[in-house]
Amino acid sequence: MTAADAPLLLARGVRKSYGSNEVVKGIDLEVRAGEVLCLLGASGSGKSTFLRCINHLEKIDAGWISVDGELVGYRRQGDKLYELKDAEIARRRSEIGMVFQSFNLFPHLSVLGNLMEAPLRVRREKPGPVRHRALALLDRVGLADKADAFPRQLSGGQQQRVAIARALAMQPKLMLFDEPTSALDPELVGDVLDVMKDLAADGMTMIVVTHEIGFAREVADSVAFLDGGVVVEHGPPERVFSDAAHPRTRSFLARVL
Repeated sequence: MTAADAPLLLARGVRKSYGSNEVVKGIDLEVRAGEVLCLLGASGSGKSTFLRCINHLEKIDAGWISVDGELVGYRRQGDKLYELKDAEIARRRSEIGMVFQSFNLFPHLSVLGNLMEAPLRVRREKPGPVRHRALALLDRVGLADKADAFPRQLSGGQQQRVAIARALAMQPKLMLFDEPTSALDPELVGDVLDVMKDLAADGMTMIVVTHEIGFAREVADSVAFLDGGVVVEHGPPERVFSDAAHPRTRSFLARVL
């Protein structure tokens, strides 16, 4: 496999425990540039924990993850992995955007300030180009008129769209979404999903933990169903949703479809 053929994300044998409770039990997955992978499964199946391992918000106990050919959180020396220093972890993490269930916006900053903060402080970019990019992103998510507003003045759906724009402001190679619509009122979900669909159509590489089956069916290139910390089913959505091979997948889908 040449570098050009290599997946953007590679995960091999990833394990994560909290004390004696092993939550992720040896996950192997890969996502190519421009693809959308949706992670499905019941609560407690390990989806969100695995997602947080991808950008080293959780330190893995075994295995490895690479994004665009670089190990996440570690360097390899011989047969061993050694954790990187905080500054290097931050640099690599800056190339992976993440949107959480809760919006995590800075309440003391305006919407525009939220978008500009990381590029200015982490990447030391010049304010002019950062402001221009931030305003363009706000327009893209339908919030061009909210640049001077503060998070408390926005609805939940608007805050989540700001959170997506803020992640995009760092021009990431990969976007991670951890149930981005689960905290929203039902009538606000569509606007957020529309932004995500637009990103997918533009070729953004995305990994999405979601219970929005309609979104996964429409947008995902592949779907992975997790149960008990392992991937029990992985394939194109049209097959997984219509002809799942694993009984646990069929049981789950029977309850949510």
